[in-house]
Amino acid sequence: MPKLNNKMNLDNIISSVKEIAISTGNFINNERDVFNISDKEKKGKHNFVTYVDKESEIRIINYLHKLLPEAGFIAEEGTSKKTNENLNWVIDPLDGTTNFIHGMPPFAISIALLYKEKPILGVIYEIGLNECFSAHIESKSFLNNKEIKVSEIHSVNESLIATGFPYTNFSRLKEYFDTMNYFMRNSHGLRRLGSAATDLAYVACGRCDAFYEYGLNAWDVAAGCIIIEQAGGKIADFNGKNNYIFGNDIVATNNNIHNEFVKIINNLMN
Repeated sequence: MPKLNNKMNLDNIISSVKEIAISTGNFINNERDVFNISDKEKKGKHNFVTYVDKESEIRIINYLHKLLPEAGFIAEEGTSKKTNENLNWVIDPLDGTTNFIHGMPPFAISIALLYKEKPILGVIYEIGLNECFSAHIESKSFLNNKEIKVSEIHSVNESLIATGFPYTNFSRLKEYFDTMNYFMRNSHGLRRLGSAATDLAYVACGRCDAFYEYGLNAWDVAAGCIIIEQAGGKIADFNGKNNYIFGNDIVATNNNIHNEFVKIINNLMN
């Protein structure tokens, strides 16, 4: 655990982070009424950013800098270059931008605090349903201040699985289609919501039993990982190892199906 310069405890910090996530979510929600799809910019093929993403990130960074001046930032839109050797905020100011520009939920704000590249605090605010998921390493996981836990499903065959379709990185597309074929035949179904942060939050509260995706970044997954772990779930990369924050692929499950699910993904995606 880091020694925080302002002597705030994690309960106080996460309370403040939830406030800024909800406040920024209100800004995003208000912009839905005036946003025009022509306002989007391209970062890459089918990879979009809007003024809403950028303004949201600036708001979040300004607030978090006041909260923990010593911490650095790893933020999707790169509006801050400040880093810290050990303590960094990881921010996705609008996870699900493509959904947002088309006026379709879900889209979410994801904020995590990393200590030595391990999440110690996470908040995900899904804006459309006004749902705030949160946890830190000394707490349980919560949805709008009510404790949540992962599901009790005991087999992949009984599971509802969330995933994300690749939109820029098609290098593993054949293998990915193999997983879809398998899970369509051997689970309760696949869901693609368009927001990895929301997918992870839904595993944490038991709405989905597993989530997997490749081509992700730290800001997509860091908050969700701590929330799932504190809700009783498990996280791994596609090889069953621990390189899921910066390794670009992730498997997240409840406790019961983890080994079975990782084995399937490892066999099909590698």
